[in-house]
Amino acid sequence: MKIYFTIIFFILGTIMGSFYNVVGFRLAKNESIIKPGSHCPKCNHKLSFFELIPILSYIFLKGKCKNCKEKISIFYPLIELFTGLLFGVCFYSFGFSYDLLIGLSLVSLLSIVIVSDVNFYIIPDEINIFFGILIIIINIFKYGFVGSLKYILYGIIMFLFMYLVMNLGKIIFKEEALGGGDVKLLFVLGLCLPIMSSFFSLILATLLAFPISLYLLLSKKDKIIPFGPFLVLGTLIIFLMKINP
Repeated sequence: MKIYFTIIFFILGTIMGSFYNVVGFRLAKNESIIKPGSHCPKCNHKLSFFELIPILSYIFLKGKCKNCKEKISIFYPLIELFTGLLFGVCFYSFGFSYDLLIGLSLVSLLSIVIVSDVNFYIIPDEINIFFGILIIIINIFKYGFVGSLKYILYGIIMFLFMYLVMNLGKIIFKEEALGGGDVKLLFVLGLCLPIMSSFFSLILATLLAFPISLYLLLSKKDKIIPFGPFLVLGTLIIFLMKINP
């Protein structure tokens, strides 16, 4: 039975991944996530139901718009597949539980942040606010009102720590080394883990980002690194591994 629900959550994740593509792209450009409906950005062709089927539509359309034949970025189906796989992993790890809800929230946050931060170097405030409130509500049900306050404190500590790092970076490098969206994101991520686990996730995020940073430094390409996805990924990995020192 567990494997069947895992497959269901995988399918649900691909559907949500398709939606997160829209959310990440549109909020980063200050556009509505509701109107207009999904369409080709070049010819404005309104996508039919079959053109919206996650992953499969990309394969059947051979990666091109049905109307104008413009190439569709492979970024879209990859996010759908990535989200589906992680939804499945979360259910397989936690079953039906409050941890499942937090895990799915982290996966959703990760997918949206990847879309917005990788493409536009932006983490919209709406995303941090929505998931911050959502995780606080889940924590209230999981730990009770008093217990949830402890995790809000953890979030504040992580926010203040990252704010300090951001300002030290400005002093040392004479330019902005960390975005304000990353700092706000740390508050949200701090709501998910005990404080020491949050610091471990921050170290892990730095280690994950280091190879890309080194590559950009050596290749002398764009030095801007979207750190947000690594922050969420580090938190998700620690959360899935249930590391609680």
